[in-house]
Amino acid sequence: MNTAQKPPIIWLNVAIFLGTFLLATVGVAWYGLVQGYSLVHWIWLVIAFVFCGLSITAGYHRLWSHKTYEAHDALKYLFAIGGAFALQNSALHWSSDHRVHHKHVDNNDKDPYSAKRGFWYSHIGWMLREYQAERYSDYRNCRDLQKDKVVMWQHKHYISLALLTNLGLPVLLGAIYGDILGFVLVVGALRLVLSHHTTFFINSLAHIWGSQPYTSKNTARDNGVLAFFTFGEGYHNFHHIFEHDYRNGIRWWQFDPTKWLIRSCAYVGLTKNLKRVSSYRIEKARLIQTMQAAKGRIFQLPNADKIQSVLESELQQLLSRLGEYDELKTQLIDSAKSSVKEKYENALLRVRIKQLDMVLKEQRKRWLVMINNPKLALS
Repeated sequence: MNTAQKPPIIWLNVAIFLGTFLLATVGVAWYGLVQGYSLVHWIWLVIAFVFCGLSITAGYHRLWSHKTYEAHDALKYLFAIGGAFALQNSALHWSSDHRVHHKHVDNNDKDPYSAKRGFWYSHIGWMLREYQAERYSDYRNCRDLQKDKVVMWQHKHYISLALLTNLGLPVLLGAIYGDILGFVLVVGALRLVLSHHTTFFINSLAHIWGSQPYTSKNTARDNGVLAFFTFGEGYHNFHHIFEHDYRNGIRWWQFDPTKWLIRSCAYVGLTKNLKRVSSYRIEKARLIQTMQAAKGRIFQLPNADKIQSVLESELQQLLSRLGEYDELKTQLIDSAKSSVKEKYENALLRVRIKQLDMVLKEQRKRWLVMINNPKLALS
């Protein structure tokens, strides 16, 4: 990419972002002082914000960009309308950009919103100039989505849907409650700015602020605070290494309402074939990343090479046992699904799994103690 001369400004995007921001700040504050708002304004703001947010996270992101599950057409149409309401381009275009981002993450020449080009660029700057002009209509990486009738319906009618939702819905609510300007400001402008920037934070802040428990090969971070405001998308380090898992927050206590929505819809037949990464792969990534993070401390110690060799040997033994444990659990699941169940063999499997689980816990505990105090590796 030639960085000597900046590409032309996209004045439409500048006008939308700047105009809605001024309305959401100056306009909302002024109207609040002059006219005031009722509780119903804020209730509809939350409803609209949640609808837009989940349409992006469950629809644009996890359904269409990464194909982490399958959805009923009724749910797809709902996400398509909500995505247009969020005003973040069509699902086809959004998914195309996002797939390029994952394929070339942190590559300043290829990643559409590379975090290595700075906070401003990855947050909003990449949309203010014609940085992607040469591939703006290139959807070759989304041939699968071009066969999806809902995606193509929304892509064809995107402008109409965006206008109907972003102007029509606030005006309709205003007419119902007798305050058109108030609803245009709150449910229109304020909701849109909140929807935009919470989503944009995943491209910017989620690559700057947080931890890297699974990989340090890219800038993505896990951040529980961001997850709260982005419907679970803040567990971004996990997502960038396991992008085809329908979950982002894998622990029961991690805030991921998008995951809960997808799973809940499965119970009523609206979603199916939910993809999950095995616990073995997740734990393996976590252990390897723990070792990588410890190398900096080990390097400064006497006998660093010997300590690292011992720790890596212990890690390989741990990973081997972990793989054995995962294989046994898979055998147990497969045997339970078979038409002819061998109760004796199943009982033996359960005993072996229980024994191996105990060994694994002790081995993992010992290894983590050595990682936290590398000198113990030589004792």
